[in-house]
Amino acid sequence: MTGARVPFFDRTRGDGAIEGELLAAFQRVLRSGRYILGPEVEAFEDECARALGVRHAIGVSSGSDAVLASLMALRVGPGDEIICPAYTFFATAGAIARLGAIPVFADIDPSTLLLDPASVAARLTPRTRAIVPVHLFGRCVDLGALRAVTSLPIVEDAAQAFGARDALGRAAGSIGALGCFSFFPTKNLGGFGDGGLVVTGDDALAARVRALRAHGAPEKNHHTDVGGNFRLDALQAALLRVMLPRVEAAIAARRAHARRYDSLFAGADVHLIASPPADGAATYNQYVIRVLGAGARDRLRTFLADEGIGTEIYYPVALHRQPCFASLGHDVRSFPNAEAAALETLALPIFPELEALEIEIVVEKIKVFFRSAE
Repeated sequence: MTGARVPFFDRTRGDGAIEGELLAAFQRVLRSGRYILGPEVEAFEDECARALGVRHAIGVSSGSDAVLASLMALRVGPGDEIICPAYTFFATAGAIARLGAIPVFADIDPSTLLLDPASVAARLTPRTRAIVPVHLFGRCVDLGALRAVTSLPIVEDAAQAFGARDALGRAAGSIGALGCFSFFPTKNLGGFGDGGLVVTGDDALAARVRALRAHGAPEKNHHTDVGGNFRLDALQAALLRVMLPRVEAAIAARRAHARRYDSLFAGADVHLIASPPADGAATYNQYVIRVLGAGARDRLRTFLADEGIGTEIYYPVALHRQPCFASLGHDVRSFPNAEAAALETLALPIFPELEALEIEIVVEKIKVFFRSAE
């Protein structure tokens, strides 16, 4: 196994097998001459709505813009407080701040790495306008528990969770007032550049999002709001239509990989906590382990890199410690569970085309690391 190379992510393994279909989709758009919105986007929206069981699906330019447009649709503005987790990708809080609203961070549950409803309850004030839970790494937040502490609108950040379902069998993104998805190439439903989706069961909110993605114009040259250019390109929609029928198989492969990791780590005498237990509805956009001990995570990552094994850190700096949010006055003691996750988490390879032998190599190298550290 010496010198084995295991990439963290490799899109070419899957895309190469369907190159002909992708090229046909490209040629279809090229020959149509329709590159902005149009029939490809409409067809993709309809297919996503059916797949997710929602009334409306609106294609937008990115997952980040999906969150932004959703908050705009709720008329979030300066001085409003929006609660989100302290441990997630920056775009969640960035969209809040771009509207002049205040990101109010809440801590995570250390057993799941997801937003902690008790922490949310402690952060509610009369100025709180909405909650943005994140279905992190493809696992659904318990929105029922969140609903028990607040009736405020929920904007689901499901950027990493297309195809995930909660304990009641509901699709991620379909439960709150609005749901937001990303089609960044590494996602379970990954595109060929940036792209996103907003879903909702509310006709009025859907109409607002459709207008907001086109500079706030429900019809051309008639602007009821100041929106943005948040449109999904027709070419992205056409290519994503090729990927959509394959997403369940891709998720099934990720789940199988996660089970294999879990099995190989079980009983291993290594100083780590494997991926948090998840039900069968998680999609494992990432497989994340927690490495215990001061600096151990970073030493393990360096060791694996030297062995040719790719990893990533999601996320090395919790949001409340980002320099742009320094004015909020948080420090290392503010959200201890988020701080610990930022220091201890490490994502291992789990893309659908990963081979069983490659997973065995990754786990064996991790075991070697801990044996040599004893």
